[in-house]
Amino acid sequence: MRVTLGQQRAAYCLERLKILACSRADFKALSAGLPSMILQNGFGQTLAFLLAKGKDKHLAAFEIIAIWLVNRKLIDHSKLRVDILAQISKMPQTQYLQAQRETLAMLEWLKRYANAALFEEGI
Repeated sequence: MRVTLGQQRAAYCLERLKILACSRADFKALSAGLPSMILQNGFGQTLAFLLAKGKDKHLAAFEIIAIWLVNRKLIDHSKLRVDILAQISKMPQTQYLQAQRETLAMLEWLKRYANAALFEEGI
């Protein structure tokens, strides 16, 4: 049985939220605003902002995005966050836009699941 890309995104987001290492309430608010932040400020700029903030929720969001892009083979794996930013800044426009679209699609699942309070007591 084949799994659709949408199902892969959904499963990935559930797994990442299970192991989230920051306040779920803080992350919920951040995840709700990430898609519009990307559309208003730009994909690369938003990733740089997440790193610049440096708080647990921002770094968690960066890692979720970066790992998804590695899984989708849109960027190469790197342990250094600056290398990920460098890869994104050097991409051809078509690849950059593909990475942005894929991130936005994945973030819709992340936002929905984070807002669903799936990991609160008793749910």
